[in-house]
Amino acid sequence: MTARLNPFAAAPAMMKSWAGASIAIASSLDPSLVELVKIRASQINGCANCINMHTVEAREKGETEQRIYLLSAWREAPCYTDRERAALGWTEALTRLSEGHTHPHAYEALDAHFTEEEQVKLTLMINVINGWNRLAVGFGLWAEPAAAKEAARAAAA
Repeated sequence: MTARLNPFAAAPAMMKSWAGASIAIASSLDPSLVELVKIRASQINGCANCINMHTVEAREKGETEQRIYLLSAWREAPCYTDRERAALGWTEALTRLSEGHTHPHAYEALDAHFTEEEQVKLTLMINVINGWNRLAVGFGLWAEPAAAKEAARAAAA
């Protein structure tokens, strides 16, 4: 894939702020849960760049191959906790808002497993990954995970 533009070069100050907020929000939740959410939203959005990046990061954080491979069928797979299922359901509901408002049902599960503060943090995380998906898909971005991590750190510094 050939990138249409480099958003870090086109709008460096804004991308620095975006990357910094992304890192802060991601670090406010359990790392394993964050990667599951990032992968699932990226699968829904068809973002190859983010699927590639976050499966690598999930493995680095100790996620198993089984749970990564089964993520697209998380409802049928027995390897996710009720808390993870609530987060994945909320991720899908918010990522697919245009397909119908299923979020009231998803919110019930979310509310049963997350504090109000955690609900806000998770919702922000879902918004962040959906934003990155749109940047990557929209501008045709592809970055190897190690290079992307370094660029994000540099942008946030």
